[in-house]
Amino acid sequence: MSDSILIFGCGNEDRGDDAAGLLVARRLRELGIDAREHQGDMLSLMDAWRSASEVVIIDAMMSGEAPGTIAVWNVPDDRLPRDAFQCSTHALGVADAVELARALDGLPAKLVIYGIEGTRFDPGGTISAEVAKAVERLALELIEKLEKPLAHARGSVTRSRVGKHLG
Repeated sequence: MSDSILIFGCGNEDRGDDAAGLLVARRLRELGIDAREHQGDMLSLMDAWRSASEVVIIDAMMSGEAPGTIAVWNVPDDRLPRDAFQCSTHALGVADAVELARALDGLPAKLVIYGIEGTRFDPGGTISAEVAKAVERLALELIEKLEKPLAHARGSVTRSRVGKHLG
């Protein structure tokens, strides 16, 4: 994986399904992929991605789809549905940060946003079963996407435990 790719899992681990992005980041690290957790405000996220040419962000969303649904947006081509990312406790959500960065000409060359549809966002709540399954599914999907270019560049897959998980 290129050092210029940054992966951020966003959320609040004390608000049930809002922890989805954080849990994906933790699972990726367990599988050998560098991923960062971001629980701060979205302005600091914009600062964190400033030096990267490629950024992946994972966050919980609330769009009305079935819990555990995974959606993906490729920015700058796609516009994020602002209302879907308003489950955050912060004043600015992911969609707000992306649009602010767009206005300030501060988007990375490639920005991919993954949203995991949540249903439980109560303080002190636990993650729903559907979101927990989506966390694992997305982590394995990202591993596969990130490992293919790595394997091609090296000539073989060097992380044998990844192969076991992808079956």
